[in-house]
Amino acid sequence: MNGKSGPLMKAYRVSGTAPFGSQRQPFSYDVAAKDVEAATEKVYSILGSRHRIMRRKIVIEGTGEIDPRTSTEPAILHQFREEIAAKGGPVSAVAEEE
Repeated sequence: MNGKSGPLMKAYRVSGTAPFGSQRQPFSYDVAAKDVEAATEKVYSILGSRHRIMRRKIVIEGTGEIDPRTSTEPAILHQFREEIAAKGGPVSAVAEEE
C-alpha cells in the first residue's frame, strides 16, 4: 500500500453550456475525480449549488482527462501539487494567436 486509501484521483476538464441569467453560456470546469462519471456529477453539483441550475438544463458537451499542470484551477493545483512538482512545475499556457 502507498498510504493512501481508495482509487487515485485524476484531473478532468468538463465543458458545456448552461443558462446563466437569460442566456445560455459556455462553461468549463477542471475537477479532480476518480472517473469521467464522477467528474460529470461533480460539475452538476457545482452548477446546481452555486447557480441554482437544474441538471436537465445543463448540456455537457465534453469531458476529458487533462494533465494537472495545464490547469489554472487552485483546487487542481493543490490536489496534484506533488505530481506537478515532480514533473518540473506547471506548464505555461499557450498564448492565443490573434
